[in-house]
Amino acid sequence: MPEMYPPVGFYFKLEYSAGSNTVDAAFQEVSGLNAELGIDEVAEGGENRFKHRLPLPAKYSNLVLKRGLVTNGSALADWCKETTESDFGQPIKTQAITVSLLDSKGNKLMSWLFNDAWPVKWGASDFKSQENAIVIETLEFAYSFFTKVYIPPTP
Repeated sequence: MPEMYPPVGFYFKLEYSAGSNTVDAAFQEVSGLNAELGIDEVAEGGENRFKHRLPLPAKYSNLVLKRGLVTNGSALADWCKETTESDFGQPIKTQAITVSLLDSKGNKLMSWLFNDAWPVKWGASDFKSQENAIVIETLEFAYSFFTKVYIPPTP
């Protein structure tokens, strides 16, 4: 069991298969860690009291990453730009993205591996002259599926 239960959600690490430099691992928010089974309702002939509810394959929401705007030196941002500005003359390059939850010592508690991820959306927060706020860059990825990996505790 981790030294702190339940673990806090502010200490995490992001890695992707093309390699992570410091700027590409520094995100302030990650969302989209969910899967949901669909349901197909089938009416049975002659039985009007209920419908049979059958499971459909899992649906996954997009992985959304937020960070302060990186103006240069980001391989992840370059991948997003290359994909979103593509004319689809070449296949989209997919990569594996791993999000890991860390304990207070920096050890991995749990990881989520997003398979065959590719960028679908890039955005920046609004510019407001009345506020002294950091510009937030939002990167959104579609993926085939994710797997949750439990990490055994370190002694």
